[in-house]
Amino acid sequence: MERTFPGHQHKSPLHGITVVAETAGGETWVGRCDDEDALRVILFDADVHRDGEEGSGREEWLAKAARFGVWARHPRVVLPRRAVRSLRRLAEI
Repeated sequence: MERTFPGHQHKSPLHGITVVAETAGGETWVGRCDDEDALRVILFDADVHRDGEEGSGREEWLAKAARFGVWARHPRVVLPRRAVRSLRRLAEI
């Protein structure tokens, strides 16, 4: 029997889970998934790594995120679903 909480029964199975969303534009977002559907992915308390930016490479950045979490630079992010190449749990990294 699946447990549901008031107000959560219509949310994605990833609701409340820290996820990695990779976009076609070279961005890698890590944040807590609020919801996702055919139109959008909504993240809370997220940070982003952009290909080509100064600093650590993507894989190193993801390894740090998996180990320590991310700095919540973006309180709420809405990504167009068509731009999201992959969406997976950070724990899978």
